Amino acid sequence: MNIVVQKFGGTSVKNLKCMKQVMEKVLVPYNEGNKVVVVLSAMAGETNRLLGLAEEWSSEPDLAEMDSLVSTGEQVSTALFTMLLKDKGIRARSLLGFQAPIRTNSAFTRARILDIDSVRIKSMLEDHDILVVAGFQGCDEDLRITTLGRGGSDTSAVAMAAALDADVCEIFTDVPGVFTTDPNICSQARKLDTVAYDEMLEMASMGAKVLQIRSVEFAKKYNVKVHVRSTFSDEIGTYVTQEDENMESILVSGIAYDKDQARITLARVKDVPGISASLFTPIAEQGILVDMIVQNPSRDGRTDMTFTVPRADLEKTLEIIDSIRDELGAEEVLYDKNVCKVSVIGVGMRNHSGVASKAFQALKDDNINILMISTSEIKITCLIEEKYTELAIRTLHNTFGLDQSMSEANLR
Repeated sequence: MNIVVQKFGGTSVKNLKCMKQVMEKVLVPYNEGNKVVVVLSAMAGETNRLLGLAEEWSSEPDLAEMDSLVSTGEQVSTALFTMLLKDKGIRARSLLGFQAPIRTNSAFTRARILDIDSVRIKSMLEDHDILVVAGFQGCDEDLRITTLGRGGSDTSAVAMAAALDADVCEIFTDVPGVFTTDPNICSQARKLDTVAYDEMLEMASMGAKVLQIRSVEFAKKYNVKVHVRSTFSDEIGTYVTQEDENMESILVSGIAYDKDQARITLARVKDVPGISASLFTPIAEQGILVDMIVQNPSRDGRTDMTFTVPRADLEKTLEIIDSIRDELGAEEVLYDKNVCKVSVIGVGMRNHSGVASKAFQALKDDNINILMISTSEIKITCLIEEKYTELAIRTLHNTFGLDQSMSEANLR
């Protein structure tokens, strides 16, 4: 059978009017003779409302009970939407995570998918033309309800598409696709027709909210063709897929940024074997993600270490450092919350030189100082002062000609 998986987020199902628009989107592949699996999020605002209830009822909510609570949001949206389909005479039924089942580990509030019973789901598709599946949730081996973390419905949809070997996984959202940068900052931002998995991974890691990063990891691992498009128009969106020769010919695909950053510097720590482990091991044990790390050359047996963490984890990180400061021998601990990461991303950078120098020169021309630099095969990231974020984004977007579909600047 030909199967299409479609996912709709909270804003797409926030009320009856929106759900009727969603139904029109679902009927397109259905009328073409496909079996359709629809993955839904909770109605907009519902998850936050439920989290608020948990905080009101308990000072330290039990995580397993928290999952049981917040998963009810998707139960409401899937049941209501299935009612609309049945009123149209369509053979449809709703499925919660444990009914599929979508099996996960037991990491409540941030579970990871282990397996989806594709045989059972395909059997149900023999008797039903549309299955409406609750996103964001699953169950562990003890049949406890689990949730996948914020944005987990994207992961649910891509994992479902992988398990069912679907023709495509359409991610419907409130934006028409993936843009070269944030159109709210740069009016010249252009919607991309295609973007490679690796590029989308880098964009997602930088805070782009079009797709959850774990859903992109799933798509890449299982070669799922993902189509990001708008619920509110018929416009073709952006395909996230394997890279090809055309993608590699384009030097830069997008400019991403992340303001949720803080920089920490430990001045004149001991420069001895194991000092980095002494610092970063307790930070990692608290689940804090460290990104950019710079260590200066040793002087008189001492060195400076600078790194970045999510801004929300700054206070916790400083507490950890304070608890081991004597072991580290740090003479001073400095931090700055007013920083931002700006990244130039493109798979074409693997086979072309000069991107870094071009980006650095553009920032220099606008008198933007670079505080730290990190690179990968397809990404160059600069840490700058937060106040220069919008200027830096527009400058780099213009420098690499991203307002044009296939600019000469991008092909050089």
